[in-house]
Amino acid sequence: MRLGITGHRGLSGGTERAVREALQARLQRYEPAGLCGVSCLADGPDAWFAEMVLVLGGRIETVLPAEGYRAGLPEGHHATYDALLGRAVRVHRTGLRESCPEAHMAGSEILVRCVDRLLAVWDGKAARGFGGTADVVAYARRTGVPVDVIWPAGATRD
Repeated sequence: MRLGITGHRGLSGGTERAVREALQARLQRYEPAGLCGVSCLADGPDAWFAEMVLVLGGRIETVLPAEGYRAGLPEGHHATYDALLGRAVRVHRTGLRESCPEAHMAGSEILVRCVDRLLAVWDGKAARGFGGTADVVAYARRTGVPVDVIWPAGATRD
């Protein structure tokens, strides 16, 4: 099974714990030997998902939205990003240089085209900017990729 991830970044500690538990429960439904997680490896759900897939014995692929993508991530996330990128069995690239909303959406479109199912850590609200989680969910639905929304009861977003 090829699973992709999209989701809100910057979640509170309580929401993070609830989301991690929900992701873990969802991933345990799949046979580890056949599990491939596809992620852009951003801080938050993207990285949590990739780490969980690896711990369960699956493999990961990553999508690089732009050559400058890593530089736009929080500095405190760089070591995690580098470690996960180093464990990816395949890296998909958009070919874009600047890490901008258009590049992020292009990367998400590649991700959606690579997967059988998309997990979306999403509050159900409109995207706050182009290429946000709602846009990725809409693209997946338009292209026929099933979407499982993960937003635990009581979860909040700033």
